[in-house]
Amino acid sequence: MTQPLRLIFMGSPDFAVPTLKALVGAGHTVVCVYSQPPKPAGRGKALRPTPVHAWAEAHGLMVRTPASLKTAQAQEEFAALNADAAIVVAYGLILPKTILDAPRLGCFNLHGSLLPRWRGAAPLQRAIEAGDAETGVQVMAMEIGLDTGGVYATARTPIGASDTTGTLHDRLASLGAALMVETLPKIADGSLACQSQAEAGVTYAAKIDRAETRIDWHRPAHELDRMIRAFSPFPGAWCLLPDGARAKILLCRVEDGQGAAGHILDDHLKIACGTGALRVLALQKEGKSALSAQAFLAGNPLHPGMILG
Repeated sequence: MTQPLRLIFMGSPDFAVPTLKALVGAGHTVVCVYSQPPKPAGRGKALRPTPVHAWAEAHGLMVRTPASLKTAQAQEEFAALNADAAIVVAYGLILPKTILDAPRLGCFNLHGSLLPRWRGAAPLQRAIEAGDAETGVQVMAMEIGLDTGGVYATARTPIGASDTTGTLHDRLASLGAALMVETLPKIADGSLACQSQAEAGVTYAAKIDRAETRIDWHRPAHELDRMIRAFSPFPGAWCLLPDGARAKILLCRVEDGQGAAGHILDDHLKIACGTGALRVLALQKEGKSALSAQAFLAGNPLHPGMILG
């Protein structure tokens, strides 16, 4: 790196922390961290800061948590930071044009897909759900459109047959942090130009709706396997147990099998699907801890012929 940059970092969840940490470790000056406001959490509903907020505060960085960046005051405070660039990683708030135009070099986003595929809020989940063979992270220029800016750099990774959003999240967060630290100096010195996104192949990764997380056992087993992995660990794909209680299916395996959809086929939690079957490997009953299928069955006997809803 030839010259440390004055940076504003904008991010909220765990996914963004490695990039913030890497930028600080690379010697850049993070003049301010923007994150979503603390939200009530836990039994006592105490306000809990985002993971980015907590990390920044613990390391002596200035933190701002505006509910919006659309006010004149918020925009003036942002511009007054006199930043070279703003780095945005899963921030969660819309950036108005005034904000995008304020830093000297611009605003740059780390996005968790291979654009233009999976623009939007849930690219990791949608890539697994669709059965994509690979995905990645990209450093891109930010503009008013939703993830439409030019791409500076890409890091790719295959999506394995056992990958969940959780495992993919951790891998991409690490890849993305390294990619941002490598790419940012090249943007700053003008040695790296961005490439416009292709006009063909655009898909949108819509935010996960709770209504789509219930398992429909009439669907093919391979589709349900992808759905379960896409929604693991959060928000979780769920079904109803024979006693009417909800349970999240956390891990499973596609197997051969025939039977009426939702019927338990053996004593080890093999479930018939529209085509094929799923072997449940781990699950979590509502209000209880996550368990392996073997441990769950020890306290919740389920037998062939019983039905999951």
